[in-house]
Amino acid sequence: MSDFLLENEAARRLIQTLGLPVPVPARLRRAKGPWEERPLHDDIVAVGGTTGAAATAVLAQTLTAAGATPWLTRDDHVAVFAEPGEAFGRPAKRVDLEALPDGAKLRGLVFDATNLSDPAELHALYSFFHPLVARLSSCGRAIVIGRPPASFESAHSAAAHAALEGFVRSLAKELGRRGSTAEVLYVERGAEARLAAPLRFLLSARSAFVSGQPLTITNEVKAPKDLRWVRPLAGKVALVTGAARGIGAMTAELLSAEGAHVVCLDRPADDALVSQVARQVGGSVALVDLGTPEAPTQIVDHLRQHHGGVDVVVHNAGITRDKTLAKMKREYWDQAIEVNLGVAIRSTAALLEGTLRDEGRIVCLSSVAGLAGNLGQTNYAASKAGIAGYVRKLAKHVAGRGITINAIAPGFIETRLTAAIPVMIREAGRRLSNLGQGGLPRDVGEAIAFLSSPGAVGCNGQVLRVCGGALIGA
Repeated sequence: MSDFLLENEAARRLIQTLGLPVPVPARLRRAKGPWEERPLHDDIVAVGGTTGAAATAVLAQTLTAAGATPWLTRDDHVAVFAEPGEAFGRPAKRVDLEALPDGAKLRGLVFDATNLSDPAELHALYSFFHPLVARLSSCGRAIVIGRPPASFESAHSAAAHAALEGFVRSLAKELGRRGSTAEVLYVERGAEARLAAPLRFLLSARSAFVSGQPLTITNEVKAPKDLRWVRPLAGKVALVTGAARGIGAMTAELLSAEGAHVVCLDRPADDALVSQVARQVGGSVALVDLGTPEAPTQIVDHLRQHHGGVDVVVHNAGITRDKTLAKMKREYWDQAIEVNLGVAIRSTAALLEGTLRDEGRIVCLSSVAGLAGNLGQTNYAASKAGIAGYVRKLAKHVAGRGITINAIAPGFIETRLTAAIPVMIREAGRRLSNLGQGGLPRDVGEAIAFLSSPGAVGCNGQVLRVCGGALIGA
């Protein structure tokens, strides 16, 4: 099912010409092909910050290595950017915010607020973004870097850093009509080096449908020794459940493109479909009915027998059994809770007993419905909220083995399930986000691939919404 306002050029022109009160969404810029060494090639990224900000050196190394052309708005950043700029052939340019060069459009705006100590200092945020936001190109990116508010003893400092999230969520709503996004990265002290992978992902076209989100970067998981940006999953085995179609099939394709051997798991009834996906990605098939008590044991046995273990686990499989609570059958409740939550918990527990290798990655599929609730989905929302709580709690228990566990919470994604929604409800679902449109399975798969990578070691116990900045939920 295609989006009329995105695909029909004549309708777009008519709405814009007549000035009708109908949001005309921007066509999003999405990445193609596997990860690149320089995903920001020739992109101009303006960099600002507060005095004494802690992430400047990481920004200098990350942006220049990724191929960006940095515009610096502070004199004290010039020396920091000089060496990496020379090494990667990307010399930074010092610009005056009151006399910006004519014509050039910026692909990204990055502000390092790690040294904020009081709300009075938030004026620096305004001073940076105010003259630059109009220069941001369509499908641009704005990122603010701060500290987790809970990490401060001072209530003043906690307030200043909590303010960053409100700023970013609101800015994301202002930018959405142009297909642009804004995020806040909260980085723990000492974890600044772990910003590289999140920055590369969020500044690139791979984060097209991630908007208005906070992401916390921590030090709790030991970093792997081998970090590379091209084919980061080479030599690894990845399990994707529900791989026969939609988000699961796209995730299998993207993980395979990054070098993983993908074990495509689905129910025996979908043998033909999942086998086709496996052939296309050069992977293999595991046929398991997740609705049975034996499912976790069958998954473990298959991975041990055929692959000796697994490095990446993506719990994507899920079902809906929608009814208002008064009309819901007990079996509908039980099926949604078991398949969406129970199997993921029991399978993970079994895999952690020696099948999931150290430095592994677990990604679970939650949902915006689980964070905000949804009419007629008490069972589904309960299961998806349970996933969010599960990953937040389990994260600390697996960190000692170098393992991370995170969740993705998709919003309105264009799949066969959303295509079956009545037309007016479907249209409303598409428009109720910053970006004014539904996402694609690829958008969710890109976020899963990011969290599955070694470079995402700083993300643990996170719930990342891939929802275009949905106007519901937290």
